[in-house]
Amino acid sequence: MPAPPYQAKTEFFGMFGHPVRIRVLELLQDAPKPVRDLLAEIDIEPSSLSQQLAIPRRSDIVTATRHGTAVVDAFAGGDVAELIRAACRILTEMRAEQNQLLAELRESLTEPA
Repeated sequence: MPAPPYQAKTEFFGMFGHPVRIRVLELLQDAPKPVRDLLAEIDIEPSSLSQQLAIPRRSDIVTATRHGTAVVDAFAGGDVAELIRAACRILTEMRAEQNQLLAELRESLTEPA
């Protein structure tokens, strides 16, 4: 029996649960990148990057293609890039609301009682 949809969604979103994986996905938004470029951008040990890349590769949202001696990673489809952009928009809105609340709280501290 297949997993219920909420279980599949939980596993999908769990795949984003590590800062290195998120950074890799951010870097892949613009274009496919060789692993050596990802290593240079993230400043992580090759074995750690390999472990973190294995998860989105296994989930088939990132593809790895060998070009000579280089392995190039890319999104398997454009929807993941849109999901990363949507997360950025959501976080930006949340932060703006928090900043507005903080400003209002600060203002209330300076007002006479």
